[in-house]
Formats: sequence, structure tokens, C-alpha cells
Amino acid sequence: MDHLLRDLAPISSAGWAEIEDEATRTLKRSLAARRLVDFAGPQGWEAAAVGTGRSAPFASPFGGGVQARKREVLPMVELRVPFELRRSELEAIDRGAKDPDTDPVIAAARSIALAEDRAIFYGLPDAGIQGICTAQQAASIPLDGAPDTYPGRIAVALNRLRDNGVDGPYAIALGERSYTALTEATQGGYPVLEHVRRLVDGPLVWAPALDGAVVVSLRGDDFLLTVGQDFSIGYLSHDADTVKLYIEESFTFWLVSPQAAIPLAMPAVG
Repeated sequence: MDHLLRDLAPISSAGWAEIEDEATRTLKRSLAARRLVDFAGPQGWEAAAVGTGRSAPFASPFGGGVQARKREVLPMVELRVPFELRRSELEAIDRGAKDPDTDPVIAAARSIALAEDRAIFYGLPDAGIQGICTAQQAASIPLDGAPDTYPGRIAVALNRLRDNGVDGPYAIALGERSYTALTEATQGGYPVLEHVRRLVDGPLVWAPALDGAVVVSLRGDDFLLTVGQDFSIGYLSHDADTVKLYIEESFTFWLVSPQAAIPLAMPAVG
């Protein structure tokens, strides 16, 4: 029995399949950063850290000229989102229901997906994670004009990457506000979003966890997401009415080359 304790849950194979399918659909729709960074793993729940190849000296307690150094690592972060399902809905799945209430699964999967993306874009200092946008905040380009000015700002970001010696292909991640603004705007009768799409030779990614936008290089070896346990659903407890579950993952993110990204910042709302 593994640590997820799924064998203890009063859920049939059909119920688990429905839960997994709903979570997978939501994760695929919500995750953005994984389309922009290098991916390593899954390495398993027992994986604890990723070595950075660096070490730091510390005061050696030994005599005889013995020196001591500590290897520097990025520790794995564990994220978990609990949720509950009604047993009546799980029983309905077993009877062949096509419309079970799986909203709690969807909400939990979306929450953990956005949390992973926020960590990659904006960092998680307590876990030693430096975010793509946070690291380049001083180099950010404002998106404070009309949407029809965005293609020009994005072109500036692309030129900055090239001037910094960062090759393509290039991709653009757009937060919800910037994506909506570009979708609704036109320029010469042509959607501004399509003007933006033609600027890059990589994907244009909808990134709901992102504020504004970011232009990144996809040349490789600049951003590394290492996953221990990929998204998995486990069992907590149950009573006569509900089953308590959770979705979790473990990961760390290594910002190898901060200069391979240029953020585009939107003004704060309110």
C-alpha cells in the first residue's frame, strides 16, 4: 500500500476513473508553465531535492587541515489541496450516471495547477524557488496602453532577448486580463491577438496564474521544472455522506537563466 491510501477509499474503479479523468482535463486546461519550461521526472514521492552543482564552505570541526563544504540543493515542495465528494454522487457513477457532480475535483485540480504556475512565474522564496517574472522585474515592459499597442511592446521584448544573446524559438504566455484584452481588440479589422501570434515562432499560451504576460525563449536549458510525484489523488477519510480526498504533487523549479525571459506588466486593478 502506498502513501495515497487509495485502497481504503469506498470508491469503485469506475468512480476513480471519473475522478482521474476530470482532474486530468482540468490540469491540462489550467497548466501553462509546463508548456514553456524543461520538464524532468517524475522522480517519485521519495525524491527530496535537486542538486545545483554548487557548494558552500562552512567551519570545519575537524583538524588536520580538513575542509568542509555543503552541497547546495533545491528542496522539493509538496502541494496538497483537500476536497470532498458526496457518496451519493459516487454511487450514481456506478449506476452509469453521465452527469455526476465532480465540481470539487475540478476546483481542487485548478487550484493546485495555478499554485504550481504561480511558483514558476513568481517564485516561492521559502522553498528557494526564484520566479521567472520576479527575477526579471527590473527589465519588465509595461502594458499600460490600449491593446493595439501590445504587439509593439512584445516586439520590444523579443528584441531585448535577441540583444541579450538569447536565441529562439520564442513563446508568449498571456494572463487572463491580457488575453481577454487582445481577443476583444482589432487592428485594421484584424484581431490583435493574431498580430501577436505572428510575432513568435513558438506557442501563445493562456496562463491564468499570470499577471500580464511574459515572453520566453524555448531554446532549452534555461528553466527546469523537476517533479518528484506528479499530480496524484489520495484518500483521507470518509463517513456515511462524504469521502475526503486530496490532490497533491511534489516539485521544484530551477531558474537557470533569468535573462531568457522578459515580463510584460499590467497595471494593478482597483
